[in-house]
Amino acid sequence: MSTKPAIRCAIYTRKSSDEGLEQEFNSLDAQHEACAAYVASQRHEGWKLLPERYDDGGLSGGTLERPALQRLLAEIDTGRIGMVVVYKIDRLTRSLPDFVRLVERLEAKGCSFVSVTQAFNTSSSMGRLTLNVLLSFAQFEREVTAERIRDKIAASKQKGLWMGGTVPLGYRPHPDPQRRELIVVPDEARTVAQLFALYDDLGNLRTLEAEAARLGLRPRTSARPGARTDAPFSRGQLHYLLTNPVYLGRIRHKTTSYPGLHPAIVTQERWDRVQERLQSARSRPRGRSRPATSRPLLGKLRDETGDILTPSHTQRNGRRFSYYVSHRLISGTADPLGWRLPAQPLETTVRSLIARHLRQTIDRHALLAHPKAREARAVETSVVDLITRLETDPELYARLLRSGALQRDAICLQLDGAELGAALGIDSERLSSDALTVNTPLHLRRRGVETRIVTGERVPGPDPTLLRILAEAHGWAAALRAGQSLTEIARKTGHSESYLRTRLPLAFLAPALQSAILEGRQRTDRSVAQLLRDGIPLDWAEQQRRFG
Repeated sequence: MSTKPAIRCAIYTRKSSDEGLEQEFNSLDAQHEACAAYVASQRHEGWKLLPERYDDGGLSGGTLERPALQRLLAEIDTGRIGMVVVYKIDRLTRSLPDFVRLVERLEAKGCSFVSVTQAFNTSSSMGRLTLNVLLSFAQFEREVTAERIRDKIAASKQKGLWMGGTVPLGYRPHPDPQRRELIVVPDEARTVAQLFALYDDLGNLRTLEAEAARLGLRPRTSARPGARTDAPFSRGQLHYLLTNPVYLGRIRHKTTSYPGLHPAIVTQERWDRVQERLQSARSRPRGRSRPATSRPLLGKLRDETGDILTPSHTQRNGRRFSYYVSHRLISGTADPLGWRLPAQPLETTVRSLIARHLRQTIDRHALLAHPKAREARAVETSVVDLITRLETDPELYARLLRSGALQRDAICLQLDGAELGAALGIDSERLSSDALTVNTPLHLRRRGVETRIVTGERVPGPDPTLLRILAEAHGWAAALRAGQSLTEIARKTGHSESYLRTRLPLAFLAPALQSAILEGRQRTDRSVAQLLRDGIPLDWAEQQRRFG
């Protein structure tokens, strides 16, 4: 009589909210009990239940970043688990792309999974089709629920209700949790009113920062009213406070605000004057307020040697070109490894990286060190608002950035926790360390003395120089076929014969390579100079092997 091989089974349970988890027998226990009974019923098939539990309470199924699930996947990777048992498929994940990745990861380790309430067999094509259909509905349900929650938050804010998040300085939530209102905290409200009055008089954030520190005005250390810190206000905190419409008695939703149910702390007249002065300072020509060589990232970035990147500029044909340059190059040191980056593209890249990082962080529920399910929507709304403000306030990203380091294959940015917390209306101590660090690959592309950077996944885009030289090479080749001499073509085009000889081979690139150049799908380091330096063989197969 043959004995079936033992199949080590692990039970995974999940609950989206933390409601009821404090009970002696909660939803996670109920799921585990049902799964354990199912495993016991399959004892004749060799199923054996492992003692360790994998429970995720109060976590959404829209992400795989769950502690118990990550522990389970680590055990699967070691080959110690052969079957994952869940109560329903959506307990494992509600995302179809995540489900596909999970199935591939499990199959690679010879592991399968089963739902005790949904009969299917993942070893058959029909079973996998059933799984995909079920999970598609689960994802649809999740997306509809998310839309319903967003619509509810928007509708509630239009009615002036406070929908959660970090309570701004000067207010506290109403003691009755059923009343979504804010109540004024008198001593904090006096601080807020004093800051508005000071800026109304001074009209300068830097001066306001110094004056607030001299007067001993302090921000709140946490969401708890009355909790103060010895650290003074930063300019980022002051700017966020002065532009927060909650102090005018309004509730903000994305780029719009609505009349709130709470009382205002500042008058409409003072609010209008402060906003006008802030707008005037933002639109003031930069040459009047700071040196011509100053840029938003001044003093923020360093190259791989630790040398700071210093703003610089040149004049060509009456046009001004700004750069960030390794400081040793400005001091006259010749170094071929020094950086010389066009200023505007670099600043745009840094702003985009910060915005993308914030979006990815909130998608992974990784913004807070200890996230809470009931705060998830309010935190997401704050992040979306900040990403929108990054587009409208060109220097906000510079205030969020504490420092940055550029390597030849990566860029690392460190965000300022106090500034980010103030911009989001969240206590900076609650932010996770991952939320303050941005790491992404980069590719260097040199053209002359300049170095361009391409970060993350490259977005296809034709190279105008490559396109121009390729088109010219085809024109010269056509003229040669028509009987014109190289000397005659050189005279008509104004180029030397050697210039034409080196670039004519571009017309004989393999069709696939030419299509890639036309569509912008060539490698990021592919340039005319690089093609000429490497040499262009006549054999198309050799071209494909060499250039890819």
